[in-house]
Amino acid sequence: MQVTETLNEGLKHEFKVSVPATDLDAKADAKLVDLKDKVRLNGFRPGKVPVSHLKKVYGRSVMAETIDQTIRDTNTQIFTDRGFRLATEPKITMPTEQKEVEELLSGKTDLTYTVAIEVVPQIQLADFKTFSVEKPVVEVSEADVDDAIKRIADGSRPYNAKAEGAKAETGDRVTINFKGTINGEAFEGGTGEGIQVAIGTGQFIPGFEEQLIGIGSGETRTLKVNFPTNYLNDKLAGKPAEFETTATNIEAPGEVNIDDDFAKTLGLESLDKLKEAARERLTAEFAGATRQRVKRALLDRLDESHKFEAPPSLVAEEFNLMWNSIKAEMDSSGKTFADENTTEEAAKDEYQKIADRRVRLGLVLSEIGEKNKITVTDDEVGRAVIERARQMPGREKEIWDYYRNNAQALAQLRAPIYEDKVVDFILELANVTEKKVTKDELFKDEDGEKTAA
Repeated sequence: MQVTETLNEGLKHEFKVSVPATDLDAKADAKLVDLKDKVRLNGFRPGKVPVSHLKKVYGRSVMAETIDQTIRDTNTQIFTDRGFRLATEPKITMPTEQKEVEELLSGKTDLTYTVAIEVVPQIQLADFKTFSVEKPVVEVSEADVDDAIKRIADGSRPYNAKAEGAKAETGDRVTINFKGTINGEAFEGGTGEGIQVAIGTGQFIPGFEEQLIGIGSGETRTLKVNFPTNYLNDKLAGKPAEFETTATNIEAPGEVNIDDDFAKTLGLESLDKLKEAARERLTAEFAGATRQRVKRALLDRLDESHKFEAPPSLVAEEFNLMWNSIKAEMDSSGKTFADENTTEEAAKDEYQKIADRRVRLGLVLSEIGEKNKITVTDDEVGRAVIERARQMPGREKEIWDYYRNNAQALAQLRAPIYEDKVVDFILELANVTEKKVTKDELFKDEDGEKTAA
């Protein structure tokens, strides 16, 4: 066997490989000898079929298997000997002319092929003990608890029927019947009767609730919406739909007294217990926001500390995934790049940088996890599926079946768990200092805009 490297440019390599016909023929004959005791041919006793006869019957197929196995074994040896970790599947170029293929399968010519690969670069990990990370901490105040309870009360307030002829306003609850269609065709789950919609709560598809403003009891409207591109049902995601909607009842929100009796309607013993529960929820919410801040800071530090060339094909794949999603979302919403105060070229350049960062960070996190034997168990993934199902009451079985039957979706669920475990590992080594901040400071994004709390 002869291996010649014909390309060595950055992370891209190409090799020309030649395997003598005699080597292939010897391997094929060994397979035929092994086959002798397994096949049954008319006119021959079991195990007594001459190899020469087997070669006439099975020679071409056995040689094809031999060539395939030889290529795989040879490639593995090439990559292992050179310490290569592949970024993508190798690209193999074989003879294609009919005469060459016939001679190869007949064992009359050497096997010659080229294999092109793109490799993962060697990554020199930083000393994580030198990392300093600031952890923003917010204490839950009485005002925060009171605001949270008020939001609960607003969502639990009673509704009273509006006067005949009254029109629906933001905050009102409208009971509707609807039939949804896509391109004039009804779709599964697109029909509902007696469904209550509180206008302004954002519980329905974006744009649905707003189109109910001004509707009267008994009135029918056709609501035009677009399913979000990340909608759970792939068959509906990103598609425009129309809902023929009839309002059967319109109610205005009433007042709620926040007291022990209100707490009991929520299954709690008293207002004090409700405040305690609200404080616990806020504590968890603030802790989650703190976690995201710390994680973002840590990833920024990893990015700064690990500068290397990312495999171009992986960056291109990541960019295409993001760009296709952005384009689909813009198409469904009717927005343009001008609406976002940018151009398509500038947006592409920005997302190219994001794709490069994501790939490099992914490789760094993978390297850290591999070197420190960090893994994700099936139990951890199972708990994540259960948690996802709990977030969608009434659809638990649908969610469970979706992940059970979709290996890619399950892998997408496993990835953030793995990432979080690697982040926790680094934080154990890093110097983490706490800093007290306000709630508004905690929930501000990097551009200084306040995010949803």
